[in-house]
Amino acid sequence: MHSYGLYRIGSKGGKGLRPTQKDYIELVVSMCRTGIIGYGGGPSVIPLIRHDAVIRYKWLSDEEFGETLALANALPGPIATKMAAYLGYKRKGAWGAFLAVIAHILPSVLAMILLLSAVNYLAGSKVVKGMIAAVSPVIAVMLGVMAYEFAKKAVKGLGIAAGAAFMLLALLLLEVLHVHPAIVIVLFLAYGAVHYRAVASRRGRQGKKEETP
Repeated sequence: MHSYGLYRIGSKGGKGLRPTQKDYIELVVSMCRTGIIGYGGGPSVIPLIRHDAVIRYKWLSDEEFGETLALANALPGPIATKMAAYLGYKRKGAWGAFLAVIAHILPSVLAMILLLSAVNYLAGSKVVKGMIAAVSPVIAVMLGVMAYEFAKKAVKGLGIAAGAAFMLLALLLLEVLHVHPAIVIVLFLAYGAVHYRAVASRRGRQGKKEETP
């Protein structure tokens, strides 16, 4: 699995702490870290959150993360804060959700306050433009890695033909017809629920027939 260098910070912390204290510290450190490193907005933060939730701390399986991400995309509001709230709630209930959201948004809020006075200078700064140009390929690669992981799971669950067909259909709806992503996600979720229920029912009937003498 991939490991981002900046993510090594605090990975072995919490020695000597009670489990509850360690859970809170890991949650706050993780969300604060993703808020600081997640340059470029919501979509660029998702691979960072996935790395912590699935690989580093194993709060969720990859399948659970994918399902949560799909549902979060169908709801209004910024995707990163919704994911932070869900992870916090799953770990430590309502108090965990509150702490996770605050920890995630606090770094950017403080940075905006500190940099507000220099915004006119920074807007035309060649250094800032160079930083943006340099970090953009990294964000693109991270998004590509996450997309590849989800594509593999789609092919594994649906088969190559159906998986490719669904990807092309999603591309058509989103990029050609400009259907809102939330609508596309809800439609695909509804299809998946009906399809797999029908498949399970058919397999159940076949199993009963085979058992019948």
